[in-house]
Amino acid sequence: MRFFYVPDAAEANQLPEEEAQHCIRVLRLQIGDEIMLMDGAGTFYKAEIVNVQSKKCFYQIVETEPQAKEWGGWLHLALAPTKNMDRVEWLAEKATEIGFDELTFLNCKNSERKVVKNERVDKILISAVKQSRKSCKPILNEMLDFKAFIQQVEDYEQKFIAHCYDERDVLGESVSVGEMKDMGRGKPFLYDILQSGKKTVVLIGPEGDFSLEEVRYALQHGFEPVSLGKSRLRTETAALVAVQMMQMKNFY
Repeated sequence: MRFFYVPDAAEANQLPEEEAQHCIRVLRLQIGDEIMLMDGAGTFYKAEIVNVQSKKCFYQIVETEPQAKEWGGWLHLALAPTKNMDRVEWLAEKATEIGFDELTFLNCKNSERKVVKNERVDKILISAVKQSRKSCKPILNEMLDFKAFIQQVEDYEQKFIAHCYDERDVLGESVSVGEMKDMGRGKPFLYDILQSGKKTVVLIGPEGDFSLEEVRYALQHGFEPVSLGKSRLRTETAALVAVQMMQMKNFY
């Protein structure tokens, strides 16, 4: 069965232009053929092609199939995009195939890229949703300045920031290693402290890492520092690792 992304599938009666072109010109489907529509909001629709024109493909819904989301909670990834957009696009594709709910790009002090063309990234999300048969397409937000984003996620139940600093750098030289242990501070492994079924956000910094000021600001607003393992990871790799951990903890 061929899948097509139609965000207003229940109300519309024809495929979006790009999907129609693929249906008619590439797949060469005809009147009477069955197709599957996905609205990206949790529902599949079995449909039949009822009319085909030069650049249009009309359908009639045969059956509505609500889909249960494959994981619990709400998984939000926020990261500073790399200079190389190919890496960002690769991440968007693979993270969608794994499964998550929301993506926000951050403008940080050490960011290599200050502008992201969301239209291109959104097309990649749609393609990945279709390929992996996900019922929900991740929400893609406009890029936000770091501090503005921190203020927008105040109500999240779990808030984590992955950074490469030693906790003593963050807390200040006046804090001894012994005092850090007494305070219970340190960077726990993300997977160990994640709880399933909660509204969760993970921050991933640029190649040069977050600034100390940004890390301290996040901690002041309820974020917890975490480790993603012993290896020093590229931004896109770290982001994918974080998504995989969130998915594994929340998978039904």
